[in-house]
Amino acid sequence: MSIVECIALDGHLKAVQSDRLILRPAAYALIVQDGKLLLLKMRHTGKYHLPGGGIQIGERMEETLKRETREETGVEIQVVRFVHFEEIFFYYDPSDRAYHGLHFYFICRPKMLRLLPDDHVVDGSAEQPRWVEIRNLQPEDFQSHGDVVLALCKQAA
Repeated sequence: MSIVECIALDGHLKAVQSDRLILRPAAYALIVQDGKLLLLKMRHTGKYHLPGGGIQIGERMEETLKRETREETGVEIQVVRFVHFEEIFFYYDPSDRAYHGLHFYFICRPKMLRLLPDDHVVDGSAEQPRWVEIRNLQPEDFQSHGDVVLALCKQAA
């Protein structure tokens, strides 16, 4: 059994035995409209992340994107194209679980712009859906992969 270094919510590395890792494929929506990016905040850190999440067994990635974006933001989307893949090992402190994440990023277009009220967000770790000015964002504003997300915004504009 080997040890894998996972990134924790606070950005520090945590050593985890490989047999504890849970394989978690996930799809994330990059939705840009009028110079703004649709983002949520992590409940536990206040950092930004994209709408999206874990792909359920038997669910296509496009279905995941539509379901997760609707649950987290209230926005209905059209999936345009796949743009990026990231592999990440992360430790989710609140549940004491470690993941081998396979993250697929897609450019999507909103079919409408109205967001859910904060108290209607259906997600245990995400809150406060907002349209955020891209020009005001820095990589460190994101829970992870902020540099990647900001670079991808140029492709989505």
